[in-house]
This record gives sequence, C-alpha cells and structure tokens, in this order.
Amino acid sequence: MDLAELNRVAIAMTTPGKGILAADESSGTIKKRFDAIGVESTEENRRDYREFLFRTANAMHDRISGVILFDETIRQKAADGTPLVKLIEEAGSIPGIKVDKGAKPLAFAPGETMTEGLDGLRDRLIEYRGLGAKFCKWRAVIHIGPGIPSYDCINSNAQALARYAALCQEQELVPIVEPEVLMDGDHTIERCEEVTVFVLKMVFQELYYARVKLEGMVLKPNMIVPGMDCATQASDHEIAEKTIRVLKECVPSAVPGIAFLSGGQSDVEATARLDAMHRAGGFPWHLTFSYGRALQHAPQVAWSGKPENVPAAQAAFGHRAEMNGLATLGKWTPEIEKRAA
Repeated sequence: MDLAELNRVAIAMTTPGKGILAADESSGTIKKRFDAIGVESTEENRRDYREFLFRTANAMHDRISGVILFDETIRQKAADGTPLVKLIEEAGSIPGIKVDKGAKPLAFAPGETMTEGLDGLRDRLIEYRGLGAKFCKWRAVIHIGPGIPSYDCINSNAQALARYAALCQEQELVPIVEPEVLMDGDHTIERCEEVTVFVLKMVFQELYYARVKLEGMVLKPNMIVPGMDCATQASDHEIAEKTIRVLKECVPSAVPGIAFLSGGQSDVEATARLDAMHRAGGFPWHLTFSYGRALQHAPQVAWSGKPENVPAAQAAFGHRAEMNGLATLGKWTPEIEKRAA
C-alpha cells in the first residue's frame, strides 16, 4: 500500500473550494428522479444526462474535486465515443465508484438494514481500478425510531465499512466511509446527535481493528439535524455547532477530509449549513460536500430530457457547484445565492 499516494488523493478529494459530485444513483433511484421530470430511464438518457454534467466545464474544473460513479456509468462512453471517465479526468476531477450492493433488511431486526457487497469485492476493486477509479464509496444506513438503532445494526454496519475500507486500501483505492444516520422520522436533534456519536465511535473502532490507515480515507457523515417530521427544527448555526462538536469528539485528526452528505436537506439548506461550519471554524480536517440530490435536483428539472435545455441545465448545475464551493470557504451568503441565481 502506497499510503503517501492514498493521502494525496484523499486531500485532493477534499480540497478547499471544491467538493464531490455523487452521481452514483442506482437504477431504481435514478428512475424515480427521472419519473419526477417526465423522462424515461433508458441507458441512453442516463448517459446523456451525466455526460452534460461532466461537460459543464466551469463547475467540473473549478468546484468538483471528484465524481462518484455507478457501475453502469464507469463503463459508458459519451455520444462521441469518449469514455465518461476520461471526461471527468480531462476536467481535472477524480473518478470514483460506488461498490456496495445496497442496504438489505437485517435479520431479526425490524426496520433496520445491513449493507451488503463484501463477497467478491476484491475482484471488483481490481476491475474498477483498471477502469480508472481512484476512490470508492460504501454507504451504511442507520434508521432512528422506537427502539432503534440496535447495537447489532450499528456493529454489523461498522464492521462491513471497515472490511470494505481495508480492501480498498489494499488495492490502492481511497475509501469513502459513509455511515448515514437518516433524517427520516420525528426524532429531535439531540437524538440525532446521540445516535451519530455512537455510530462514529463504533466505525472508527472497527477501522482500527481492520488496520485501515486514516490518512488514506475520507469520511462521509450526516450533519446533526432533527428528523424531517420533528416539531422543533433547528437553525443553521445550531446544526453547525452540534455537527462540529460531534466530529471533534469522534473523528481523529489523522483523517484528511470530511465530505458531508445532504441526506434530504434542500439545496440551499445543505449549502448554508456547510458555510456555517466554516464560519465557526476551529477544526483540523478539510470539510466539504459530497452531494447527490442537492447538486442535481436543479439541473434535472431544468433539463427535463430536452436537448435544447442542456445549456440551462448546465447553468443550474454550475450555480449549485459554485454556491457549495463558496460554502467550503465560508464565503457563501443568501445575497450571493439570490444574485447568482
């Protein structure tokens, strides 16, 4: 393992001013998003959509450090025959790949899931590296509800994340470790904080046991937010304060960077809260974004499957990338958001 190279890539993925585009939606997820805009989810449409994102020159070069791809996408070529991976590299961004097989029901644990995909993972990693991937992603899903999450759920997912991360580093690939505590439900922000602390402490314990080198990984956590149905919501300042506090308690400073998931927050909420963290400051890691929907919802609506709408969709993508890039520097404001839009 070349730890210096893994560290170099991890630092590049979380460069201040830039963040990661999560374009790794499964076939089912992208179909739901295409259904919402009246577009049939064919391989060609999926290719055309992602191609115009990757060809948005200003956003990709200036604000996107890396792109997480799906198995189908890493193998696809643009309409002119150029591999999509090459488009990403030519824009100065780093190609990566989602490698888990999704969250499946956890046995004897109603309402909880376990992410699968360890079987055959070493061979898949070797293939993906040959296709141009420099990093990987694995997502664990933790639900909050009456009596959950259980220790079994948190422990099982933490162990899987650690085994995945070790295999990635063995194959010279940077692992994005994503333990997501979901926003679904009516739980309070305090309950989210309590569960996230438990999850992160378990994850880093298992990473230690698996001999994962923290300098060669990126953490992708949730922010500390109340459930979407909670009667008491929280300000951006409170969310930023609690999130930083949890990270300081749980995440060793050896980790080069932390790239937040948006997790159901609106486009502007995800941007504003990241900005609030940078304005608070006082943390040892690079904090950035690894957003899917919060970067792509606006360009999807603008595009709606029509070739003549591609310039407007690229402008929408460029706008969201620019706003989030500014947030990673603590330079975003609502006024800039409105003016730039």
